[in-house]
Amino acid sequence: MTAESVGRSVARERRPDPASPGEARRYVNQWVEDEALEHERVRAFVLILRTRGCYWADLKGCSMCGYSKDTLGRSATPDELGEQLSRALARYRDEPYVKVYTSGSFLDDREVDPASRRAIVSAFSGRARRFLFETLPEFATADSVGLLRDAFAGELEVALGLESTDPTVLSRFVNKGSSPGEYLAASDRLRSEKVRTKAYLLLKPPYLTESESVADVVRSVREAAPHFDSLSVNPVHIQNGTVVEWLYRRGRYRPPWLWSLVEALRVGSTARGSARLVSFPTAGGLPRGPHNCGQCDRRVLAAVEEASLSQQFGPLGGLGCECRAEWESSMELAPLGVEA
Repeated sequence: MTAESVGRSVARERRPDPASPGEARRYVNQWVEDEALEHERVRAFVLILRTRGCYWADLKGCSMCGYSKDTLGRSATPDELGEQLSRALARYRDEPYVKVYTSGSFLDDREVDPASRRAIVSAFSGRARRFLFETLPEFATADSVGLLRDAFAGELEVALGLESTDPTVLSRFVNKGSSPGEYLAASDRLRSEKVRTKAYLLLKPPYLTESESVADVVRSVREAAPHFDSLSVNPVHIQNGTVVEWLYRRGRYRPPWLWSLVEALRVGSTARGSARLVSFPTAGGLPRGPHNCGQCDRRVLAAVEEASLSQQFGPLGGLGCECRAEWESSMELAPLGVEA
């Protein structure tokens, strides 16, 4: 079975049934986390709205992404989005950094209609200093962000899931529908509109070794840094209903070592130029997330978070554990996977 056929099969399986009106009035999740606004450490309010989700997930979907499981299976109405926002605002405590996700593209009218989009951004205007959302590059236009910039008395930040600047990695291994150049061009458009941009870079897509994955991130940092204000390295974690999970269950994929993340950040920090370089791993230290031996995971994750917040990456070079020898051996292994 080829990677493409696995991807098509998984994409069909992960489409949820249309949600009920009651379910559509509840957001997916909300929490508060540590972040930084330049050199100032702050708290960030994170909200995941329940929408129809990413259109690309309905067509093919990315090999590591299972967020479509949390979607409506249909478009949300303005009233449903308004109720989700109202419930979220009841938990908002004027955190200066706000991040709103939709398991897809905030700028896609099929996920969030323009009036609701403006209402969501306006609700945090005057209270938050920065508002972040994510989108695919084809929706990042001067018109779409201009209306939101006018509605928010602070900084807008747009996150783009670039993942890799290598066309083969992006199209065949991650299974994205846009080229690296389209992501870079979208960021350039946004920055010309006085909007901040962040690139997500993926550590260890399927079919890459540990060493290839580190090299891919470092190269991507170097090539993307001139186009973005910040770069976030996201180690793969195993999400349900994905190609990566299909490989994982067959013993053909291991989530990245935390040592690989440390190396990617340590070396990548020398190639980032003026861009911020951060990583806040999901499921760190768990079997289905980036992990080491279990004995050093918490210490390494704490060091990664501190480096991300302080932008001081030198201390990462002083980390150690007996399991580093096993990681170093794994750096020489061939990739495990299906025919690509």
